[in-house]
Amino acid sequence: MIHDFLIYFLLIVLIYTIIVMSFNLAVGFTGLVNLGHMVFFGIGAYASALLALSGAPWYLAVPSSALIAALSGAIIAALTVRLKGDYFQIVTLGLVFIAVTLSRNWISLTRGALGLPGVPPIFKDSLHYMIFVMAVFALSVIFFYWLTNSGTGKIFQAIRDDETASSVLGKNTYFYKILSITISTFFAGLAGSLFVHYIKFVDPTIFDLEFFVLILSMLIAGGLASIQGSIAGVFTLGIFVELIRFIDRVPLLSTVLAQHPELIGASRTMVYSVIVIYLLIFRPRGIFGRVEV
Repeated sequence: MIHDFLIYFLLIVLIYTIIVMSFNLAVGFTGLVNLGHMVFFGIGAYASALLALSGAPWYLAVPSSALIAALSGAIIAALTVRLKGDYFQIVTLGLVFIAVTLSRNWISLTRGALGLPGVPPIFKDSLHYMIFVMAVFALSVIFFYWLTNSGTGKIFQAIRDDETASSVLGKNTYFYKILSITISTFFAGLAGSLFVHYIKFVDPTIFDLEFFVLILSMLIAGGLASIQGSIAGVFTLGIFVELIRFIDRVPLLSTVLAQHPELIGASRTMVYSVIVIYLLIFRPRGIFGRVEV
C-alpha cells in the first residue's frame, strides 16, 4: 500500500511540476500573469481523452493534445498580449468561465457534468507509467533550463523587466510574448494529457479555480523566474498537502474533529493557507525566487 501511495505521489508531483514550470515561463520569466493557464491544462486533458477514446494511439494523442493547447494559447495570446497589466489578467481569467461553460454545456462532445470516463491508460502498470512520466519530466526540465538561459529566454526576461526598453532596442515584444504563451500552454497541455491518462477520467471540475490556486501557491512558494524553484515549490507543498490529509489524526485535534467532522475539510484548507502565508511573509521571493511576487 505504501508502495502504491509513493507511486501516486511521485506521479502527481511530476505532472504538477511540469504545469508549474510552464506557468513560471509566462509569469516569472516573461511577466505575463496568465490567470487562465489551467484552461490549457484542461484543453490538453480533454483533447487527449477524446482522441484516445476515438481510437488514436497514445503516441499520437499526447503530442497532438499538447499542440492543440499550444495553438489555442497562441491564438488567444495574439488577441490579448497587447493588453497591459490588470486588463490582460482579467481577460485571461475570463477564459476559465468560458471553458467551464463550454465543458458543461457542449454535451455532444464532453458529456457535460458526466465527464469522459474510461480513458485508455498509456501503461497498465503504474510503476511503468511513473517511469515514463519521469522521462517526460526530465526532458521538460532540460528544455526549460536551456530555453531560459538562451537568447530567447533573456529576451523574455528583458520584456518582464522593461518592455519599452526592449522594444526600443529593436525586439519584437509582441512576437516574443506570443511565443512565451505558446510554449507555456504547450507544456500545460502536455501535463493535462499525462494527467488524464493516469486518472482515466476528465470532467469540467478540471477547470476549477481551486486547482489553479494550488498551482499558483506552488509557483509562489518555489519562487518566480527559477526552474529549481518550481521543482522545490511543488515538492514542498505537495508533501504538506499530503500530510494535511491526516490532520484529523493529530491528538489535539482528533477529539474536536471527531465531534464536528464537517470541520475536517475546512481545517485542512486553513492549515494549507497558513503555510502559504508563512512562506509569503518570511520568504517573499519563495525558496529560490529571483524576482518579487
